[in-house]
Amino acid sequence: MEYSISADARLALDLALTVRHDGAGGVTDDLTDAPGLATWVRAHTDLLPGTADPAVDEAALTAVRDLRAAVRALFARSVSPDAPSPADAARLLPVPEALARLNEAAARTPTVPVLTWGPDAEPVVHHRSATGEDPLTATLARAALAFLASPERQRLRACHAPRCVRYFLKEHPRQEWCRPSCGNRARVARHHARHKRTAS
Repeated sequence: MEYSISADARLALDLALTVRHDGAGGVTDDLTDAPGLATWVRAHTDLLPGTADPAVDEAALTAVRDLRAAVRALFARSVSPDAPSPADAARLLPVPEALARLNEAAARTPTVPVLTWGPDAEPVVHHRSATGEDPLTATLARAALAFLASPERQRLRACHAPRCVRYFLKEHPRQEWCRPSCGNRARVARHHARHKRTAS
């Protein structure tokens, strides 16, 4: 049985995954500056309607990074009692603060529903800014709220393969790692640990 992933879950997860393993033993952040955020937003225009040419400044960057910290803290709570991502373990926001940040961000820009209906597609309702303000942070927060309040949240896991810091949604019941390469690393690490114990 394969599971599908909703747009809200994909957006919330992709925001959390802007913190990732750098391939050299450390953690990297895709949102270190405004151009990095603009690049990330452009890569997600299918999930963020009306953001093909995002106007991103330092204030928007700070707001999105603050929201991401809240989302990752709430992801850590969601996977509990399992361990959170190693990238978060030592610096998680307290849950009440994370909830306050998420709710505050979701309320920043009022939205209105807008119907789109392409020639060969089903009608889709999107929520657009009612005020003309930049709705980026509010849109991301609302996607995270929808995901965290949905049954889909039960599939959220932290990948505990060596050097991985990602969260992922189980796509099938037996999935243990975020990617096959993480599964390979975990199996190799277990093999080396067993070999080391028997050699001692």
